[in-house]
Amino acid sequence: MEEMLVELQTKFSFQEDLLQELNLVVTHQQKQIDDLRREVKRYMEQSAEILASVNHLGGGEQNENPPHY
Repeated sequence: MEEMLVELQTKFSFQEDLLQELNLVVTHQQKQIDDLRREVKRYMEQSAEILASVNHLGGGEQNENPPHY
């Protein structure tokens, strides 16, 4: 009986260690996800600004004929 108890305690200890390790991995991955989301948002905002600038400068009127036609 005591042998079973020691075995269970040992297994429990290993499971606790594994759980802590997994928690660190998940925490690290969540930080990476948050960083990537911020970066994608920043790129989308920059793209929108560039597109707005191009449209404002007349770059969006590429289908029109030049004035000499």
